[in-house]
Amino acid sequence: MSSDEDIDLGDIERRMKGAVDALKHEFSGLRSGRASTSLLDTVTVEVYGSNMPLNQVGTVSVPEPRMLSVQVWDKANASAVEKAIRTAGLGLNPMMDGQLVRIPIPELNEERRAELARIAAKYAETARIAIRNVRKGGMDQLKRMEKDKSISEDDHKMYADEVQELTDKFVGLIDQTLDGKEKEIMQV
Repeated sequence: MSSDEDIDLGDIERRMKGAVDALKHEFSGLRSGRASTSLLDTVTVEVYGSNMPLNQVGTVSVPEPRMLSVQVWDKANASAVEKAIRTAGLGLNPMMDGQLVRIPIPELNEERRAELARIAAKYAETARIAIRNVRKGGMDQLKRMEKDKSISEDDHKMYADEVQELTDKFVGLIDQTLDGKEKEIMQV
């Protein structure tokens, strides 16, 4: 039995990359004072008896640098869209204009910037924990394989080093991503 088939470093790397991708998606919902359609990616609207992502009930656009707009497809859902944006915890104050919901993006004050930086740090720590959990799963698998004699002690050490290298690489990537997001948030 080949040890290469038992420990899948590609799978471990894919799962760690997934944690980084999830972090980047979370960061896209944190605003930095500039209008961006991704700001509303996390907003869900209660329509037709279920919660739907905002982009499935209307078209989100950026008509001006400090303004977002949502063209709601069904007029009956316009007030639900406005309510969902207002209660999403993004600090936005949408205004109805028929089927169009206008969302001015206010200047970020220093207090709000610091709060967003703390939220970003929390998201990053969640991603680091996810990566450490993937690492732990890989290390546990290696211990079982050595115990079952399907890999040698030397192979265990070699694979453990590779898993640790992947962990260090992806935790470093998270730190870089967080650093970039914090700079973006604090930029006036």
